[in-house]
Amino acid sequence: MAALLSVLKPVAYASLPLLALQYSPRGRYYTRTLVYVSTMGFVATLASFIAAGMSLAGRRYDVNYAVARTFYCFAGTILGLRVEVEGEEYLRDATDGGGMPAVLMVNHQSMLDILPMGRCMPKRTSIMSKKSLQFTPLGPFMTMSGAIFIDRGNSTGALRSLDAAVGVMRSLRVSLWMFPEGTRHSSEAPAMLSFKKGGFHLAIQAGFPIIPLVVENYWHLFHKNTFESGVIRVRVLPPVPTAGLTVADIPDLSARVREQMLAALVDISRKVSSAPPPERPAAPAQEQPSATEKLSSVVSEQARAMPDDAVFEGRAHGEAALGVAPVPSRESLASSGSENGNSNGTGTETEEDEGMVIVGRPA
Repeated sequence: MAALLSVLKPVAYASLPLLALQYSPRGRYYTRTLVYVSTMGFVATLASFIAAGMSLAGRRYDVNYAVARTFYCFAGTILGLRVEVEGEEYLRDATDGGGMPAVLMVNHQSMLDILPMGRCMPKRTSIMSKKSLQFTPLGPFMTMSGAIFIDRGNSTGALRSLDAAVGVMRSLRVSLWMFPEGTRHSSEAPAMLSFKKGGFHLAIQAGFPIIPLVVENYWHLFHKNTFESGVIRVRVLPPVPTAGLTVADIPDLSARVREQMLAALVDISRKVSSAPPPERPAAPAQEQPSATEKLSSVVSEQARAMPDDAVFEGRAHGEAALGVAPVPSRESLASSGSENGNSNGTGTETEEDEGMVIVGRPA
């Protein structure tokens, strides 16, 4: 017993910081993200061996199904995340011989999408991915699982890849999993980006239906500094046929599929509480008079207190001798003010007159 305690004690001490972090939302976010990514790396390591064995057994296009389910079982159990699927009957399995392969289109929010992907991935399904992932640690596994890599920066190469994908889907009866938005988009309110057209080209050329899968907006479970346990709902919509359509129908088809998916996304997602009414702006503070205006007011009051027969001209010589500009008379001030008012009818000061103040006294 003592020997067992001596072994467990260091482990317990080492785990104390992680346990302490669980009491902080930000701490939970980082620890759970670390667990999620570590699980992803562990399963990705296994995936290379799984892919090699299944490829040798002639089941190359079942690799994604096996690896995705393995990841869902590990990560979902460890993190307490469960995926509930509505309309799963629409995900027909081509290996049963009872259904036609399809282009599976799914909305894309974050790295957490791999979890519902693991729960919903059918057998005999390939993945469409950007070409840059071919040169990452996931590249060998994705290549062995039959992934279709698209070079978005090279339209000619992308079209060749799509043509090759059509041939594979038709000859081997393989479905294709793709994210039509092309990149991730996460927000508190349910929303989707515009759709890329490549998947719709492929579906029409192959003559296969499109099956939309809508993952609810799981912002309440996962976003920056938040990572909680819970349930993620997925709704599989009825297949959208493409037989008889041409390239000219792609804009309408894309808009129709996106509209259906967005409506389902809003319907199954948690309702965002209405924002509080905007606060009424505070009344602007009354402007305080400037120093010049205060001086003007004082001078005006003093001028009013002077007797009517006060004479200003008599001081002109003494002021001139002192180098001080003579003080104008009340009459000159009044005439100057009236001329100024007449010549500048708008009441605004010109740039040259900025800061000048003319003080007059009513007659």
